[in-house]
Amino acid sequence: MQMLRNPAPADPKLEGKLPAHRHVYEQLKSRILFGDLVPGQAVTIQGLIEDLDAGMTPVREAIRRLTSDGALCMMGNRRVIVPMLTSECIEQIDFMRQSMEPQLARLAVKHVDVLVLDRLRQADETLNQAISMGDIPGYLTQNYRFHMILYDAAQAPILSATVDRLWLRFAPSLRVVCGRFGTLNLPDKHADLLVALADRDAEAAARAMAEDVHQGMSQIRASLELNAT
Repeated sequence: MQMLRNPAPADPKLEGKLPAHRHVYEQLKSRILFGDLVPGQAVTIQGLIEDLDAGMTPVREAIRRLTSDGALCMMGNRRVIVPMLTSECIEQIDFMRQSMEPQLARLAVKHVDVLVLDRLRQADETLNQAISMGDIPGYLTQNYRFHMILYDAAQAPILSATVDRLWLRFAPSLRVVCGRFGTLNLPDKHADLLVALADRDAEAAARAMAEDVHQGMSQIRASLELNAT
């Protein structure tokens, strides 16, 4: 039985507040986002049931939702797999991220206050510590957290929800990048973004986000090309 590695921690704010099917969905989503399931790794539905300590129905519902989001693919023999990214997929994801995430940063400038800035700085500080320590799960977790705090501040729920689904498609490949190149080589444009947010410079925030997205997707592309050789 294929069990999940390094299960991502549950969000304490959600513990005990979600119905079973939503709780299972959030657990499995975290494992995809933070590298516990890597592209090409197949797991059995029964293995997920045992590892998540959940019933068949909520696990199947979580799989259905994540399959709809493009984060999982159903296989034969009651197995699911995180799909491998192709170069065509990367180009499309890059285009969509470049179109939407700078706009979310631009919109967030209107709403970011001192409390949100403090949360972003704390997330970035923890992220930098994870990079310096070679803590790959910590980096993946805090990088996602930083972006989602910012996108929540944008108050653009349709854009934010679409971007969140995109992260489910490419985030597992970031785990591969970290494993191949290490954390010290990871791009970090968050410092520039934080300065732009503090200055309430919407265009500078959008540029910093565009560079952050471009660098991250370029590393995923390079890792894929290296894998193919």
